[in-house]
Amino acid sequence: MIHRLVRYLRILGLPGLVAAVGGKLSGRPRTIAFDVPALSRPIFMRVPSSDVDVYEQVFLDTEYRFDVKQDPRVIIDAGANIGLASIYFANRFPAARIYAIECEASNFRLLERNAAQYPNIVPIHAALWDQDGEIEIVDPGLGEWGFMTATKNEGSRASALVRSMTMASVMREYRIDHVDILKIDIEGAELEVLTASAEWIDRVDTVIAELHDRLKAGCERSFASATTKFPRRWQRGENAYVSRLESCVIGGA
Repeated sequence: MIHRLVRYLRILGLPGLVAAVGGKLSGRPRTIAFDVPALSRPIFMRVPSSDVDVYEQVFLDTEYRFDVKQDPRVIIDAGANIGLASIYFANRFPAARIYAIECEASNFRLLERNAAQYPNIVPIHAALWDQDGEIEIVDPGLGEWGFMTATKNEGSRASALVRSMTMASVMREYRIDHVDILKIDIEGAELEVLTASAEWIDRVDTVIAELHDRLKAGCERSFASATTKFPRRWQRGENAYVSRLESCVIGGA
């Protein structure tokens, strides 16, 4: 507990620490507006919660930092959570259109609030999957960043239903011909999504994926199989990167 409080003080400063302690004592996380030095607008986060861990990964550890030869035009952020990676991309590439897909309702509400400050972020309340329809949201107890999806009746702790969409359906519905960057952090659902990638993978130039074999065996194998035609490969933090030779993304920064 002391270690976590010190960490909150280091990351959020004294006002953030006070809000986190208040949220902990009340049993209900508090939403704060947090000023990030590199951004012109504040971001909204819940404290205490895994939102702070996501903030650290995105803005302090810069796990989505990479070199480009030209700016991307279309980015899909699958598993957008509260939108921090989308905000990072929106500030770095202000001319890009960013489609932020999030399945869990409370995360999505905060995503919408954060995205409202950026006209180039399009929030989508859905789960990326290998079929269109409805899918269950399962809370395995990993925090706000750990919600998983499961087919109906598969999840023993299902909390809600949400629309499921394939990548092909996302691209059709939002009239996306080509994806410069596909970021995937969907808690094991990458297995299903990438196994069913034949229809759309040739229209994606770069994939950034956090792989979750610890949650669902076969994710790494599915990723490797789907991206055999991506010659550039590297790792940054928890994310595996692959890109084509013609991609705007040319390597790790």
